[in-house]
Amino acid sequence: MGWLTGNTASGGADEVDGAPLLPPALMARVRQIQIRTHRLVNTALAGGYRSTFRGQGVEFEEVRPYQPGDEVRAIDWNVTARTGQPFVKSYREERQLTLHLLVDTALPMDFATFGETKRDAAAQLAALIAFVAARHQDRVGLTLFGAEPGLHLGPGRQSRHILRLVREIQSAQVTPGPSSLQTVLKAQESTLRRRAMVFVLSDFSSVGVDGSEGGSREWVETLSRLSRTHDVICVRLVDRLEEELPATGLLRLVRMEDGEVAEVDGRRASEREAWSEHARTRRDALGAAFRRARAEWIDVRTDGDFAAPLVRFFRRRAQARGPRRSTGGA
Repeated sequence: MGWLTGNTASGGADEVDGAPLLPPALMARVRQIQIRTHRLVNTALAGGYRSTFRGQGVEFEEVRPYQPGDEVRAIDWNVTARTGQPFVKSYREERQLTLHLLVDTALPMDFATFGETKRDAAAQLAALIAFVAARHQDRVGLTLFGAEPGLHLGPGRQSRHILRLVREIQSAQVTPGPSSLQTVLKAQESTLRRRAMVFVLSDFSSVGVDGSEGGSREWVETLSRLSRTHDVICVRLVDRLEEELPATGLLRLVRMEDGEVAEVDGRRASEREAWSEHARTRRDALGAAFRRARAEWIDVRTDGDFAAPLVRFFRRRAQARGPRRSTGGA
């Protein structure tokens, strides 16, 4: 099915900022996401978003002498070393926040056995986050990454911009091979020049973690550096089959990253338990990696209510923050 260039004289709803029009089936899918997320934006997420994130954005104001009660991480070590007296960087709250969505579009994200594909769930979660942010006059940007870094869109808050984010996620070309998460995280260190809320939406299936499959764990160090400056929330998309092996007999499974074939017998309780144990080990190792990097973490199952974990996260984080307080700089 061909693509049309979005340069109509009428500037219809299917054209977004000069981006190409989508095939009708995909456009219908994008509109469905918009409709499904609208109610949540106006109800469950709106209050949670405000209490969780408002006041998190800060920008530099001045360097001043250290006062009892100042956070150690706010110390300006260069000025302190030069003067021999402790000085801290003072920040003030920004009236608007910048959110940035890093969305995995590698081949494993197109996997589904029950419910949505992981990429569909990521698109809906991205729409939820983006629309509620735009409602509060905050800006949202997007970076896609598959086997190679993909499209990057700077932050915006207009409805047309938010719709384009959703469309780009849905229409991104799938690339075989492991995701380029490490490369994309590293790029954000220079791309995001001001403090931002960074949501990483991925299944994290191709990254190496302690106690699990091999592979480089450099991404954890990069995530840790990113978390020192930005507020990072990792959203892991999970298909039911990845955690629960059905008791349906012999299954032939093909690993999407490299085509490796494996057969498992779901009739055997021992194989089902081994499958679940492997998933728990992987999940625990990822959780430990996120904690080391000081990044928040949300698990989202694609066969359930994908919005519920996000709402619970907002509420839990708002409770943890307690009364409104000032934030120090990183």
